Amino acid sequence: MSDTFQRFIFEKLDIRGAIVQLETSWQGMQHGRAYALPVLELLGQTTAVTTLIGSQLKTPGRLTFQLQGEGPVSLLVVDCDEQLRLRGMAKADPILTQTSAPELIGDGRLLLTLQTNDSRKPYQSFVPIEGDSISAIFENYLAMSEQQPTRLFLFADGDRACGLFLQKLPETPGNHERDEDGWNRVQQLAATMRPDEFYLPAEELLHRLFAEEDVRLFEAHPVVYHCPRDEEKVRGALLSLGRDEVQAILDEHGEIRVHDDICNHEYVFGEEVLDELFPATPRRLH
Repeated sequence: MSDTFQRFIFEKLDIRGAIVQLETSWQGMQHGRAYALPVLELLGQTTAVTTLIGSQLKTPGRLTFQLQGEGPVSLLVVDCDEQLRLRGMAKADPILTQTSAPELIGDGRLLLTLQTNDSRKPYQSFVPIEGDSISAIFENYLAMSEQQPTRLFLFADGDRACGLFLQKLPETPGNHERDEDGWNRVQQLAATMRPDEFYLPAEELLHRLFAEEDVRLFEAHPVVYHCPRDEEKVRGALLSLGRDEVQAILDEHGEIRVHDDICNHEYVFGEEVLDELFPATPRRLH
């Protein structure tokens, strides 16, 4: 299974859909993190739904979902740009007894931030945490924000993070040939899906679920985990501290260690960074 996002439509119904199937990108996001299974499921399902929503970006930019909670998962961040490049992380208690999304999140809040390259100020909106699962939370949010009934079927474990999106579209005016039971039927068929069927190619999965329906599947778009090292950005942050502060840190610790939480990169600088960042001003001879 490759890491892809694919849209589809039901030709004879006012219904659209999409499938996201992540393997390499999802494993890259969690590499070296040692998340407990409930955290893996929460982060993976949020990653799948972020990809589904981020795929709607029409201009260069970045969509970010950030969860801050009072529960065992204190922080969860996933973002996606218009090229379907992902990154994300979670902070959670190392030992968990809770398993459901509401228990893991606790008294938390979920913030959507949309930053486009042509806008200085990002758009932000709080997502109501209403529902007993990530699927239910985002179904309620999408139904409210897009004013159309929406269903999400999400799955994540240590190997894969996947999602199936269905949305009822406004009925075409004057078209009386539409199947009035189509939306209910499609939902019921989708609900029969087993987690292992997400391992199938999208075309085969749709055929299994909706064998009697006329479904058109569009071109697949690649999804990747993109979180490269950026030492220049870290050096810029050190530069902003000033020479005295950097010197004080080096005097106390012998080195400077900076950990990039979202990408899980470690940056280590020794005494040499002082002269690299703050070269001595040459003296003028008169």
